[in-house]
Amino acid sequence: MTLTRSLLWPLSLSYGAAAHLRARAYQAGMLRQQRLDGIVISVGNLTVGGTGKTPLVLRIAERLLREGKCVGILTRGYRGGGRSSTASGQGAIESTSDEVQLLRARLGPEVAFGVGANRFEKGQALAKQGVNWFVLDDGFQHLRLARDVDLALIDATSPFGGGQVLPAGLLREPRTGLSRADIIVITRSEHAPAIEAAVRRDSDAPIFYARPRPEPVRILRKTYPGDEDSEARSKKLFAFCGIGNPKAFVADLRTWGFHIVGQKFFPDHHTYIPSDVEKIRMEALEAKADGVICTEKDIFNLDGPSRNSLEIWYCPISMEVSNEGEFWHTVMAKAGSRKSSGG
Repeated sequence: MTLTRSLLWPLSLSYGAAAHLRARAYQAGMLRQQRLDGIVISVGNLTVGGTGKTPLVLRIAERLLREGKCVGILTRGYRGGGRSSTASGQGAIESTSDEVQLLRARLGPEVAFGVGANRFEKGQALAKQGVNWFVLDDGFQHLRLARDVDLALIDATSPFGGGQVLPAGLLREPRTGLSRADIIVITRSEHAPAIEAAVRRDSDAPIFYARPRPEPVRILRKTYPGDEDSEARSKKLFAFCGIGNPKAFVADLRTWGFHIVGQKFFPDHHTYIPSDVEKIRMEALEAKADGVICTEKDIFNLDGPSRNSLEIWYCPISMEVSNEGEFWHTVMAKAGSRKSSGG
């Protein structure tokens, strides 16, 4: 244990104990959950940082749409997210949350959004618009809102955040919290027996695997007459991003066949100012890159001049769930059993 972690360890004990007691209070009914009139599918995790929540929320919402459901997404948004907290598919979303903007762009007007700290209140507003299937984004610790299906994601590249609760580690709560999960999804892997064994100490929930999958790469500044994705793959690219797990993004790009010659990372949800873009441009030149590439989320944090000052490719990402038919059957069966029992 490093000196910093040793100094923070007492704080982690207090934080972890408080999180554990809060969860137990909800389980025992000492704290009451609020229930929406509809099915709530929660997607969350134990750790801070990126585990693939947004792509999985996207995939679940897409599947619900294909099945003809009236779908809404409930999310806090980054730092409470936005100037306008509730919007239907027909209304504009004025949210500073990059993730909300990404989901909105990918899902289109068929999905409604409720953005704000009080997810129950936002859900009630969406229910008045006819929404009766809710996807709760980053909801594993948002125990105030009752859910019918509770999904917990674990990133195989950093499964338990160093084993310590905040602030010494990256866990939002002790690993015993996995006992609440109805379904566990291990991301960035297809087989992780050691992680499965660790999970089984706290949970007997069914385990599935999911991996990020790239959609065709696109370019911001201009449109190539040919295939933009093929053009990007033929170039030497400098990667930059402001996301929760930046190293995983670069590793994925290389796995997917992109030639990455350098990288620059920023804090999660970083808003790029002109000096940031200039630093990216200079470091890309030093690396002899032909262009730069970022995540889809990053493009919503670039202002207009920044978008036009560089030739920027961006990589939309989807989540591919192994045994997806069985996964979806498990989700729907859990939703049905919870609702029929009045839980």
